[in-house]
Amino acid sequence: ELVSSQRAFCAVKRDGSVVTWGDPNSGGDSSKVQHQLRRVQKVVSSYDAFAAILLDGSVVTWGDERSGGDNCQSHLRSVQEIAASGAAFAAILADGRVETWGDDRYGGDCSSVKAQLLDVQTICGSAGAFAALRRGGQVTTWGGADYGADSSRVQGQLKKVQQIHSTFHAFAAILENGSVVCWGDADSGGDCSSVSDQLVDVLHISST
Repeated sequence: ELVSSQRAFCAVKRDGSVVTWGDPNSGGDSSKVQHQLRRVQKVVSSYDAFAAILLDGSVVTWGDERSGGDNCQSHLRSVQEIAASGAAFAAILADGRVETWGDDRYGGDCSSVKAQLLDVQTICGSAGAFAALRRGGQVTTWGGADYGADSSRVQGQLKKVQQIHSTFHAFAAILENGSVVCWGDADSGGDCSSVSDQLVDVLHISST
């Protein structure tokens, strides 16, 4: 597996070890945590940091501290999935709760919606916000307002959501009936009203 940040690469080898290269300020130097990077299962990246999930469900991070690479997540256990924004990470635990870290302006602080973040199935990140899909098809969003964190305009429509996708500044959700709900910056795809009559029986969404 090969993962990239803005200016660095991370390769996950067959034996679960990791090799990094590129700009040290963008995660290209993992030497400080190399001894911890064993039995790596998955690596995700923000703009300038990486986060690795190990086989035991713990997490190791490195890179720019402001982008979530401060490696202060040693308390995390049973991590199932990690999503990234431009400068923050969000981890789903085995019990469906969520832990976040990184720049608060980019979704690194989920305290305002913590009570809603239960039974989370998956999380999608834009450049500066997160959208969590909960069991039952409800959606909770947080992070930077300019990046799609405010879903209040469409929250009443976000029922029985099956998938969530993102651009840099917006989100799009596919509902159980195949229709699509969008929110965020209109110029980044956050307004699909002009094609809403065509967005029926949608199976998948791709974004630039």
